[in-house]
Amino acid sequence: MPPANLRRRAFQMLVLCTSFWALSFPAMKALALTQQEILPGAGSWFISSLSVVYRFLIAGGLLLAFSFAEVKTILRREVEQGILLAIFTTIGISLQMDGLAYTTASTSAFLTQLYCVLIPLWVAVRLRQSPSVKIILCSALVLGGMAVLVKLNLFALKLGRGEMETLAASVMFAAQILCLEHRRYAANRPLCFTTAMLLATGLFTLPLVAVTAPGVAECFRLYNSVPACGLMAVIVLFCTLGAFILMNRWQRQVTATEAGLIYCAEPVFVSALALFLPGWFSQWTGVDYPNEHLTARLLIGGTLITAANVLLQSRWREPKRVET
Repeated sequence: MPPANLRRRAFQMLVLCTSFWALSFPAMKALALTQQEILPGAGSWFISSLSVVYRFLIAGGLLLAFSFAEVKTILRREVEQGILLAIFTTIGISLQMDGLAYTTASTSAFLTQLYCVLIPLWVAVRLRQSPSVKIILCSALVLGGMAVLVKLNLFALKLGRGEMETLAASVMFAAQILCLEHRRYAANRPLCFTTAMLLATGLFTLPLVAVTAPGVAECFRLYNSVPACGLMAVIVLFCTLGAFILMNRWQRQVTATEAGLIYCAEPVFVSALALFLPGWFSQWTGVDYPNEHLTARLLIGGTLITAANVLLQSRWREPKRVET
């Protein structure tokens, strides 16, 4: 495939990956509501951490089973990259989850997406050169779109525990993106290090489950229903296996800076899915999870972020790919 077509395909696959991640938000919300009815009084930390363990261990187990012929020859550097990605993922998710308890959801969403600025800053410092005009403009469009989507109030923004933890989570997500394109791991096979990453993430989250679980029986009781198992199946197949296989396979064809900007389209997909998926999930699970409504904020914010991604894929001031 010609390089231009390969790069275009990579953009398409990463956008699809981002839409899979977006699906996880209404699916996880519906799952949490379902499990709160199954086990009233269960702490949010227990429900969230247990879902992470099941999600990643099942996904890793499935990938291992279907790609065993390749994974059985896994190399040391593939294990190393998988573990690094798992560390960044586990710490990032944990900090983001705890930070939400101490700040607003809108502030958390905005600060999390700051990796679209952190990545080009890191690349600029590392290479001792300024980001291109195109990247600066795309970053500005993304940040503006995010600010509109979450109704950011700069005057109310403060750096307390929640904000600091969310910023630290954004740093972890930026490190995850940069790790994927590091030249040390250029020869690694995606299926091998993705399997290691998924399994390690599940194992690394187990201590949090052990600390927050009321008992061993509750770990199984939360999934003692068809809706809970069905939602977990959606999360495993699409939001975990599908998303990470696409990310780890195709991100190499673009720069880390470009990938970070593409991933910032996630809130747009989340908002679009929230217009109809909650109602579907409510009918299936029997929980009260109403649809959201189309607003001018969604249209304006979504347009800015979409414009950034269209500009990013255009040939205007096309940046050269640089290994980081």
